[in-house]
Amino acid sequence: MTAATAEDRNQERLAGLLLIAAAALAMAIANSGWGHGYEALLQAKVGPALPRAGQMSVHHWIADGLMAVFFLLVGLEVKREWYEGRLETPAARRLPMIAAAAGMAVPALVYLLVIGFDPAFSHGWAIPAATDIAFAIGVLALLGDRANPSIKLLLVAIAIIDDVGAVMIIALVYTASLDVLAVGLALAILAAMAGLNMLGVRRLFPYMVGFALLWLAMLASGIHATIAGVLAALTIPLGRGETRSPLRRLERNVHPWVMLGVMPIFGFASAGVELQGASALFQPLPLAVLAGLFVGKQVGVFGAIWTTTRLGLCERPPGTGWLQLYGASLLCGIGFTMSLFIGALAFPDSPEAVDAAKIGTLAGSLISAVSGWLVLRFAARPQPDGDEVEEAGEIFARAGGD
Repeated sequence: MTAATAEDRNQERLAGLLLIAAAALAMAIANSGWGHGYEALLQAKVGPALPRAGQMSVHHWIADGLMAVFFLLVGLEVKREWYEGRLETPAARRLPMIAAAAGMAVPALVYLLVIGFDPAFSHGWAIPAATDIAFAIGVLALLGDRANPSIKLLLVAIAIIDDVGAVMIIALVYTASLDVLAVGLALAILAAMAGLNMLGVRRLFPYMVGFALLWLAMLASGIHATIAGVLAALTIPLGRGETRSPLRRLERNVHPWVMLGVMPIFGFASAGVELQGASALFQPLPLAVLAGLFVGKQVGVFGAIWTTTRLGLCERPPGTGWLQLYGASLLCGIGFTMSLFIGALAFPDSPEAVDAAKIGTLAGSLISAVSGWLVLRFAARPQPDGDEVEEAGEIFARAGGD
């Protein structure tokens, strides 16, 4: 995700291919005679019993454990860019924050409008709110050299912000109870890690121990444990201008393991959904999720970018055209992991509603991924005149953005 070298770009492209292949394989297996075995493998309990979580399943270890390492890597990149990169100034930060906020609010509103504010389904309003960073970056990596670094950074920043927002929603809306003691312990561990930074500790080992302890505390607290990765990354010393700072060393070491290991494993474990109910796609619940992801995300994200830049509140990322920004907005509609997760939390007593939400999530994410890839694949180079603005507006209108 650093995209700083040819080796990193090759890793990302290979990771994108592996991720999509792993997801396709999982879908094929889940809808074959091996589907029960696949499900049994993911639900098998392994490892020690942990506070609150107990003995976790294979899928739980992947979704909450391995993905915390992915979020650690994402957090490292965002911190580096925040302090000495493309997000270094308040003006540069303003755009992804506004776009992420709109990209959460509009999909939720679209969802509620499509279901007609039906009380039976309204609790699922947050299902289309978050962007799946892993899949979005995987799709973007398939573009190779056509993947504009500024677009990638904007996409990652938006996805990080709305994923943090989704985690906050889960904690406030979908968490039955919080363990106050565990939350306090997590804050204490985070403060200790920040203290190590302030004291000038540059060895990575103490921070990695702190990361593991923070993950355990977050897991016990009832808050989604993957947020521990982002929080831990914020405490790693950056050493501005240093090429061998602790943050850069950790980012470089973790990058290949995440891109070529964590992401494909995650794709295989998360994408295996039975499609027997696909004929019900146009029922209110799956259609609401689909519309929220595909229509709501692009309207919210692209609309916020276009409006704020036209009003002079924000500037477009350097070297980007409107079609590229529109393509990135489409990729924000890949909800997948967090959408599936929130769907299960929103309807705990209705397996039928959970399955319907899964169908809408898969359909909306797939349409967003394909359309976003196509737009970015064939987007022209940024033009100094307004031709691309008009072209993007036409595409936006045809996609339902008007």
